[in-house]
Amino acid sequence: MKAEHSPEQSIQDDQIREALNSHWRASAAGDADAEHHIYDDDAICDYPQSGERILGRNNLQALRSHHPGKPSGFNVKRILGQGDLWITEYTITYQGRPAYTVSIMEFRNGKVVHETQYFADPFEAPAWRSQWVQQIP
Repeated sequence: MKAEHSPEQSIQDDQIREALNSHWRASAAGDADAEHHIYDDDAICDYPQSGERILGRNNLQALRSHHPGKPSGFNVKRILGQGDLWITEYTITYQGRPAYTVSIMEFRNGKVVHETQYFADPFEAPAWRSQWVQQIP
């Protein structure tokens, strides 16, 4: 059963979805200013796999702007969410290698206040399970 949303919630969800679309387009284009417009000044971004936390929009933008391996490809697979919690599944290509990525964003007053990003390298599917799976295009 689908939850009922107030007209105000639906408008807010539409605004956040458009902000996310703009954010990911700017990320793909390498437009650091537009990419970071979505973040609150005091936003926190966590990279659990490396144990790092970035404090503040300015530090996040500086870190990303100095990345030595600028992405050569960027593909958003899907965006899911409502209210203050949104998830984006996407692939970034760095130096010819894809990084399968999930971004979990928490919003307050229309801005991201906390983001957690997970990055995963591809791996070969084991032959033993081939009879039960299909390959994803």
